[in-house]
Amino acid sequence: MKLRIGIPKGSLQEATLQLFAKAGLPAYTNGRSYFASTADPEIDCMLIRAQEMARYVEHGAIDAGLTGLDWIIESGLEVVTVSDLIYAKRSRGKVRWVLAVPDDSSFQRAEDLTGRIVATELVNVSRDYFKRKCVEVRVEFSWGATEVKPPMLADAIVEVTETGSSLKANRLRILETVLESNTQLIANKCSFADRDKRRKIENLALMLRGAMQAQDRVGLMLNVRKEHLAAVLAVLPALQKPTISHLSDEEWLAVNTVIDESAAWEIIPRLKGAQAEGIVEYPLNKVVL
Repeated sequence: MKLRIGIPKGSLQEATLQLFAKAGLPAYTNGRSYFASTADPEIDCMLIRAQEMARYVEHGAIDAGLTGLDWIIESGLEVVTVSDLIYAKRSRGKVRWVLAVPDDSSFQRAEDLTGRIVATELVNVSRDYFKRKCVEVRVEFSWGATEVKPPMLADAIVEVTETGSSLKANRLRILETVLESNTQLIANKCSFADRDKRRKIENLALMLRGAMQAQDRVGLMLNVRKEHLAAVLAVLPALQKPTISHLSDEEWLAVNTVIDESAAWEIIPRLKGAQAEGIVEYPLNKVVL
């Protein structure tokens, strides 16, 4: 059995390859090649534009792939959503497709754009958005550099943003959010119905989620006397509950937990103040909940 996985080429490529490596499945690319081998001989990867991923998955050219919810909806194709994987090229949250206009324009809401031109890469979603609002506009496909289109080439744009900084830099302001999107692992229906391929795809989803859960988190190990355990536990946040085990000395306990890395600066000194000893902070590769 050979499983073919699509990795989004472009802005999400590096973040996706890093996530695969943390999940224990590094993908090896070679120069300008669009093909990548992995540490698993049963899995090969192809670099495919996120905009086209749903098409190739739906047609069965690849068994599964990672792409945005936005491009799945835009394509209108039927694929199996295996898992949400909320990460972007710079942040670890969702991205937004927003309706934006020039700072100095008189437009304040979508309804003000009646009869105007809106440029976007997300044509079908944008048309449906204005149709639901009963606003007649001319939605034109943009081949890129959409932020520079207003006001000369378009009256408004629908563009994707993580932070809004690019829109501000081009003197645009956001009117409304058209769609929130995140990365998803999708699969071909026939491939997902195959027992062996489905198991492999679901295992991939599990490991990718585990790698994501580990991002920005660290493990903590410490020792504490039984009489000070309550004070230590009062300091510790945990994903569920910390693991507590007995040491060879019956008066001492070992505590193991996971915390946000940013919280370690504050928590470790407080643990020391609560009489914890032998505190060890260590990195995590995966956290499987």
